[in-house]
Amino acid sequence: MDLSNLLMPFQFPFMQNAFYISLLVAVPTALLSCYLVLKGWALMGDAVSHAVLPGIVLAYILNIPLIIGAFVAGMTCSLATGYLSYNSRVKQDTVMGVVFSGMFGIGIVLYVSIETNAHLDHILFGNMLGVEPHELWTAGLISLVVSGAIVLKWKDLLLHAFDPAQAQASGLPVNVLHYGLLAALSLTIVATLAAAGLILAIGLLIAPGAIAFLLVRRFGHMLIVAVLTCMFAMILGTYASFFLDSAPAPTIILILTGMFILAFGRRLHLNRRQSLKLAQEEAEA
Repeated sequence: MDLSNLLMPFQFPFMQNAFYISLLVAVPTALLSCYLVLKGWALMGDAVSHAVLPGIVLAYILNIPLIIGAFVAGMTCSLATGYLSYNSRVKQDTVMGVVFSGMFGIGIVLYVSIETNAHLDHILFGNMLGVEPHELWTAGLISLVVSGAIVLKWKDLLLHAFDPAQAQASGLPVNVLHYGLLAALSLTIVATLAAAGLILAIGLLIAPGAIAFLLVRRFGHMLIVAVLTCMFAMILGTYASFFLDSAPAPTIILILTGMFILAFGRRLHLNRRQSLKLAQEEAEA
């Protein structure tokens, strides 16, 4: 295969837009994934990503921007989950499962009850090859706001995620950090709608942080590694999908899954070597 064939994907406008939106959504999803992994909020990302569907459908019915409906639905799911888990004996993960499945069911019922040109497959699985300029602008603005806020407050968010009681004792606005993180999560999922869709967005919000968690020990390094990992997977998956004739979003998720397996295998190997080294030192002593 000569160089012209290798560079062919970069020559088409629809592929160029796919690469652009890949880079735009990689940064906020990767940064958020580190906090979701550390805080144990993996299911929260899944819940919000599914819960935005009724908001999208209602926004279409009311003829308002879809981003508004998606954001309101995502925040409603987050707030309802927090309220129900705080005021009942049911664990938070159980409440999240009930809330997001219920809202997702409402979204499906609303969708089939109206006539729309929007394809459900594009909403659920993304349509990177059909990204329009206004979607690039939306993703870019959300990425800038979310990434900027996380970079400015990453230490405060780290303490809140690791030890909320200590964060409150230190005088940090824990409620602002808590709901700010939920708002950033909802906004980021809105930004990933065109790229990965609702269902696959959870992969982008969990895998980069999980991979970085296995590779490095310092949280500052974890943020950097997660962003680089997500950007690499997004670009490679989009590029490979052109030659494989596959959808970009599932290809990206498969690459992230493969990278996680490699990182997990490396961590097991290092742990085994460390255990053997300690055993030898104890035997010599």
